[in-house]
Amino acid sequence: MSAARAVLLRDLRLAWRSPLASLTVLAFFAMAAILFPFAVGPEPQLLARIATGVVWTMALLASLLSFERLFQLDHEDGSIDLLLLSPASLEAIVLAKCLAHWLTTGLPLILAAPLAATILNLPPEALPALLLALALGTPSLSLVGAVGAALVLGARRGGVLLPLLVMPLYVPVLVFGVAAVEADMAGLDARPHLLLLGAFLSGAVPVAAIGASAALRQAGE
Repeated sequence: MSAARAVLLRDLRLAWRSPLASLTVLAFFAMAAILFPFAVGPEPQLLARIATGVVWTMALLASLLSFERLFQLDHEDGSIDLLLLSPASLEAIVLAKCLAHWLTTGLPLILAAPLAATILNLPPEALPALLLALALGTPSLSLVGAVGAALVLGARRGGVLLPLLVMPLYVPVLVFGVAAVEADMAGLDARPHLLLLGAFLSGAVPVAAIGASAALRQAGE
C-alpha cells in the first residue's frame, strides 16, 4: 500500500506541475457544451431535453483524451519494469493510478458539469441528480479506460485502438447515468439507476485491477 500511495502522490504532483492534459480535457468538455447549441438551435425546450445526454457524452469523450498516456510515460522511462520486479502489489498500483486519473480528469469534469448544464438549459432541480450520477459514473470510466490503456501499451497506433476497445464498455454507464437524471426530471425515483451505477463501479474495481495488471505484465515480457 505504501508503493501505491507513492505512485498516487507522484502522479498527482506530475499532473499539478504539467496540467496540460487536465486542461485539455476541460477545454474539450467546455467547448463541446458551448458549440452544441449552435448546432441544434437555441430553443430552450430542445436543449433541456437533450442536455443530460450531451453532458454525459461529452464527459465520456473528454475522458478518452487522457487514457493513452495513463501508463505510457511509465512504460517509456522503465518505471513499469521496476514495478513488475518489485514485491509491491501491481493491482494496488493500478488502482492508485486510476484514482489519480479520476482526481485529475473525472473530478474536474464533475466540477465543470454545472456550467455545461446551465449552457444547455438543464433544469436546476435536476442538477443534484446529474452530479451524483457523474460522481458514480466517472470513476468507472477511469477504471475501464485503464484496462484499455494497458492492453494497447506499446502497440503501434494504440491511441486509435483504445476508443474502439473501451467505448462499448461505456454504454451501461452512459445509459444508467442519463436514465437517472431523466427519471429525476420526470418526478420518478432515480435511485434504481444510481444503484446500478454503483454496482457497475463495484464490479469495475476488481476487473480493472486484475485486467490491467495482467495486460501490464504481458507488455513487460
